[in-house]
Amino acid sequence: MIRVEDIHKSFGSVHAVRGVSFEAPDGKITGLLGPNGAGKSTTLRVLYTVLKPDRGRAEIDGVDVVADGLAARGRIGALPHGAGLYPQLTARENIVYYARLCGLERDGIEERVERIVDLLEIGDFADRRSKGFSQGQRTKVALARSLVHDPQNVILDEPSNGLDVMATRSLRDLILKLRDSGRCVLFSSHVMQEVAALCDDIVIIANGKVAIDDTAEGIRKRTGCDDLEDAFVHAIARVESG
Repeated sequence: MIRVEDIHKSFGSVHAVRGVSFEAPDGKITGLLGPNGAGKSTTLRVLYTVLKPDRGRAEIDGVDVVADGLAARGRIGALPHGAGLYPQLTARENIVYYARLCGLERDGIEERVERIVDLLEIGDFADRRSKGFSQGQRTKVALARSLVHDPQNVILDEPSNGLDVMATRSLRDLILKLRDSGRCVLFSSHVMQEVAALCDDIVIIANGKVAIDDTAEGIRKRTGCDDLEDAFVHAIARVESG
């Protein structure tokens, strides 16, 4: 479970996050939405311990991300925006390297890596250097790397960005499997169709604040909009005009 309580983060004079609070429970997919510059990625970076909040707190399974960042990182699998693979390593080597960084026992790494390679269907390019991979291939390897240690909580920042139709469908199926296995899945996306198809709960952020936090149906009812995209625009406008 992921819990965020009154997070604030500024960069100089820019107040990127202004008191964001929400919960992402186990066994559910929670979508984090908002226009560019709303504070989504900053919030996610706080959760996977890249940034420290100026105020507030965030917890991963009850572990404070600031007070015990190492333990918090061990409980999450993070797919940040941009794959960040080592280009001279093969896909398999990238995954193995991350497994070792996560402290997995050497004797069990090979089996774990093979399982994740099969799950994400990357066997046909697993032994190629990642330099020159397509966007979809890079995303799959980065996702495999983030899941190799079998984390309870998965944080995905625009995971379908740049993927083709088939790769996107495969990714959605995997996200649903993660949820159905009892994991907490938190992801950001700009694709309303994807959000409507996947999310159990949706947190919309605007101007660094939570504009609305509810199910898709609840958001439509509260905004008086039948279409989720219209509801999103309405919620954003309400915050920006206030």
